[in-house]
Amino acid sequence: MGAVLATVVLFFSGIELLNLTLILIALAVGSVIGAIAARKVKMTAMPQLVALFNGVGGGAAALVAVVEYMVHGEADLLFLIFTVATVIIGAVAFSGSIVTYLKLQELMTSRPVVIPLGAPITILVAIATLAGGVWLVLDPQDWLLVALLALSLLFGVLFVLPVGGADVPIVISLLNAMTGLAVAASGYVLDNVLLLIAGTLVGASGTLLTTLMAKAMGRPLTSTLFGAFTAKATGAVGTGEDRPVRSGSANDVAIMLGFANKVILVPGYGLAVAQAQNTLRELAEMLTERGVEVDYAIHPVAGRMPGHMNVLLAEANVPYDQLKEMDEINPEFSSTDVVLVVGANDVVNPAARTDKTAPIYGMPILNVDAAQQVVFLKRSMRPGFAGIENAVLFDPKTTLLFGDAKDSLTKVVASLKNI
Repeated sequence: MGAVLATVVLFFSGIELLNLTLILIALAVGSVIGAIAARKVKMTAMPQLVALFNGVGGGAAALVAVVEYMVHGEADLLFLIFTVATVIIGAVAFSGSIVTYLKLQELMTSRPVVIPLGAPITILVAIATLAGGVWLVLDPQDWLLVALLALSLLFGVLFVLPVGGADVPIVISLLNAMTGLAVAASGYVLDNVLLLIAGTLVGASGTLLTTLMAKAMGRPLTSTLFGAFTAKATGAVGTGEDRPVRSGSANDVAIMLGFANKVILVPGYGLAVAQAQNTLRELAEMLTERGVEVDYAIHPVAGRMPGHMNVLLAEANVPYDQLKEMDEINPEFSSTDVVLVVGANDVVNPAARTDKTAPIYGMPILNVDAAQQVVFLKRSMRPGFAGIENAVLFDPKTTLLFGDAKDSLTKVVASLKNI
C-alpha cells in the first residue's frame, strides 16, 4: 500500500514525468497480472504467491537503484551508500524468494540442499558482496555495480538453499523484512519519504514476525538458516515402505471415533490441498451429537504459514472455541481416546523431540503419540515436507487410512451414520 501511495503521490507532485505512456502501460499490466493472480490462487498456494510477490518487490527496488545510479552516477556519498544497500538487499530478497517459491511449489526438493563446500562458498560470496559494495562506494564504476548485482543474486540463492521445507515460512518472513528494508533504502535514493516510511514499517514488522515465528518453532534463527551445514546424515529420511504399518477401512475409523469419549482433530496441509475442511466440520458435528468431546489442535505453522489452518477452518464455520492452540491442547492428548490426523506430518513428528540429526529437531510439535489411538489420513507413505519419516506411522496403536483426505472423510462420515 505504501508503494501504491508513493506512486500516486508522484503523479501530483509537480515533477515532470518522462515516458508517461510507458509508465501507465506498465502500471496497467502489473495491476491486471496481480489482480488475476491473487483471485485465481488457491488457499493452499498462498505462501508461494506471497514469496513470489515479495521477491518481485525486492527485485524492483534493486532495479530502481541500478537505474538511479546510471542516471545520477556519483551524486554524493550517502546516495552511493543507500544505492549499494538497496541493490544488495533487494537482489538477495529477489533470488532468495524465488528459491522459496520453487521449494513450496515442489518444483525442486523441499529438503535442505547443501552443495559441496557450501558453507565456505557461501561465506566467501557474502564477503565478496560486502567488499564489492564498499568498493563501489569508494570508487564508483559501472562494472562494479553489475558484479555487485550478480553476487547479491548468487548469495540469495546460496542463503536459502540449505533451508529445509519446514523452515521455509520463517525464511519467507525474513525475506519480506529484507524487501521492506530495500524499499526503505530506495526511498532515500529516490528522495521519496513515503517509500522510506512504508519500507521501514514493513522491515520492522517483518523482523518482529520472523523472531516470533522462530520462537514458536523452538529454535534460534541461526539454526534455521545454517543448521543444514552442520547437520549429520539422518536415518529418518526414506519412504517407509520397508516397515510394517497397520491400515484400516473407513468403517474401522468410524467405529473408533463413534465409540470414543474424547477425540482431537489435527488438520494439516493435506486437509487444505483436498479442501476437506467442510467435511471435517461435518464429522466433528456428528461426533458432538453423539456425545463425543471434540477439539481441533492447531499448530502455529500448520499449513505452511501462520494462521493458515485458522483461516481455513473459519471458512468452514468451525466454532472458534473448538480451535485449541498447541500449548493449550498438548496436555490433553494423554487423556484422549482417538486423535485423527488429517494431512499433517512434520508438526506431529516426534523426531523433533528425539532425533538431533533431524532437520526439524527442536521444533515444538503436537504430542499426538501420547493419545490412546491415532488415526492418520494420508495419500501415501511419502514423508512430510521436511523429507523425514514419522515414527508415529509405524506405532502399533496407529491406524492409517489411505486416500484423498476429502474422499476418506466422506466415507468415514457415511459409515458413522450407520453405526
